[in-house]
Amino acid sequence: MASSDLSHPGVDDLEAGPVLLALADENRRRVIAELAVWPEEEGLCASFGLPVSKSSRTHHWRVLREAGLVYQRDAGNRLYMRLRKEDLDHRFPGLIEAVVTADRGTG
Repeated sequence: MASSDLSHPGVDDLEAGPVLLALADENRRRVIAELAVWPEEEGLCASFGLPVSKSSRTHHWRVLREAGLVYQRDAGNRLYMRLRKEDLDHRFPGLIEAVVTADRGTG
């Protein structure tokens, strides 16, 4: 997958519907909550221990990226992901904090 294949919506294109739909899935919420407290700016997609198949993980990454929750970067045979916290805080103040808080309550 080439870098050009990784499309990301602009900050002004972020919409509540796709963002909330992406966050409706427990696995994706967990990834967002982890990224929000990640010590580095980005994480290797393979480092998230989701209890799903590789093809399901790929689907989850695409949903998160296309909704505008994360940026992904292709680096050869590795794919990195980072939370679009600044963009999300601008468009949906308090959303990421609510996801982290909710994850702590269930995690």
